[in-house]
Amino acid sequence: MSRRPRIGLTMRLEFATRRFYLGRDYSEAVEAAGGVPVHLSLFPEGDYIQSAVEGLDGILLPGCDSDMDPHLYGEEPHQKLGPVVPEKDKTDLMVLAEAERLNLPVLAICYGMQSLNVSRGGTLIQDIESQVENCIKHDQGVPRDRHSHGVEIEEGSFLSGLPSFEESSGTLRVNSHHHQAVKAVGENLRATGWAKDGVIESIEDIRFDRFVVGVQWHPELAWSQDRLSQSIFGAFVNYCKSRNGDR
Repeated sequence: MSRRPRIGLTMRLEFATRRFYLGRDYSEAVEAAGGVPVHLSLFPEGDYIQSAVEGLDGILLPGCDSDMDPHLYGEEPHQKLGPVVPEKDKTDLMVLAEAERLNLPVLAICYGMQSLNVSRGGTLIQDIESQVENCIKHDQGVPRDRHSHGVEIEEGSFLSGLPSFEESSGTLRVNSHHHQAVKAVGENLRATGWAKDGVIESIEDIRFDRFVVGVQWHPELAWSQDRLSQSIFGAFVNYCKSRNGDR
């Protein structure tokens, strides 16, 4: 029996209790798709990151309730910038650099998509409500798995090629839990999905030999009942299996 691919997931840090943590939905979605979730602690140290990532077959960057430090993309903090966790920012960026060096598949979700964009020299909208004219509601609250707004997906993109998207007749609705978003798209990335107000909802690598995909919504919250979410995790883990086979 072939070895299941090992997928690294960066964790979060709770300041009050000094504990690393991560919601179970991410690991459950990876395991259900055939992968083995491996939690990566937030230690932004080069030797640790290299040792932790070198035995992995893919990286999943999860969402987070903190914001990325705007200094990392050349801006000063907006009035509505949320809490910043330096260990989270630095670890995610270092893990992404190692994944780039090793050509590991990457699936980046919400904050993870934003950190992916910043890692490639891109910038962020620090607060959608105050910086995007006529914006829709992007932070829906509970229930968190409710599909609250539409997304237009570009033809020829990774998402548009999933059978579950084709079955939806090209209409896509997603859950939404963010107040920041991608602004200028980073190097070797392109936007492939947009909300009705123009906010970027998905990005992917333009290089043919890379699987690097970011989505602004949370497929891990909906994977058990939503076919598109299942397809996203399934395709990601399959790419990681291919990487595992190559090794």
